[in-house]
Amino acid sequence: MSAVTGLSFRDSGKLGLLLLISPLLLWLSLFILLPHVDLVMISLRERVAAREYAFSWSNYTAFFTEPLYWRTFMRTAVMSILATALTLLIAFPVAFYIAKMVRGRFKALLFVLCLIPFWVSELVRTYGWMILLRETGIFSGLLQWLGWVDQPVEMLYNDVAIMVGLVYTSMLFMVVPLVTTLEGLDDSLIEAAYDLGGSHFRVIWDVVIPHAMPGIVSGCIVVFMLTLGNYLTPTLLGGKDSLWFTEQIYTQFITRFNWEQGSAFGMLLLILSSFIVWAGLKLSRQSFTRVMT
Repeated sequence: MSAVTGLSFRDSGKLGLLLLISPLLLWLSLFILLPHVDLVMISLRERVAAREYAFSWSNYTAFFTEPLYWRTFMRTAVMSILATALTLLIAFPVAFYIAKMVRGRFKALLFVLCLIPFWVSELVRTYGWMILLRETGIFSGLLQWLGWVDQPVEMLYNDVAIMVGLVYTSMLFMVVPLVTTLEGLDDSLIEAAYDLGGSHFRVIWDVVIPHAMPGIVSGCIVVFMLTLGNYLTPTLLGGKDSLWFTEQIYTQFITRFNWEQGSAFGMLLLILSSFIVWAGLKLSRQSFTRVMT
């Protein structure tokens, strides 16, 4: 009787676990797995007639034979990596100050101040930067008022404007994992490092950064993926000459109605992002499970 009861308990436990994870499995299957499988199938076909298709690698070979495509591809990757690095450099001192230097309500206030810009959509935030950086914007007017320039200055539609927008829109996703990780660092370890004669640089490098490495890698992965796949910010702040790869994907799907080429570009972007994330994990000697928990 006890054996039967134990078996029923195990069966009910398995059934309960299956019911709990079924929404997640359904979500992953319908919105991630199946669309990507469909993209792969579309990217490997070529239109030969009105409604006839044939298997072909031409959509991928077109990417490597057209300099505009792969140059835009590499430019997007390099600028995304640079934006991720700049976001980390700016966010790390902010996160350390919030996690270790302040307490109580002021700590909560600083965290809310980091969160407030994300209460509005990315489109509104990007338009805000356009108002600040345009020729008749606040920054141009301030430079003229200070006498540093004698005419309006156009700060939009260049790589610097794109980088500013990318870093700004990604900042919170770097600050949050860093604050969470740094809060777990025992203050006595930092005090002991200083007592042993460590300089500020050595304490940060040998004590703080190793402890914060999971948060650093986690934040870098999220920021890089968001930056690489960003469309609004590079297009609006960089203008028609922004040369961002997501714009190429949009052009193939929406403007040219070339779903085969657009699917190939989408898969290439996925392969690039996966490779760079894998390389980053290997270089930092972190596991994906550890940095995402």
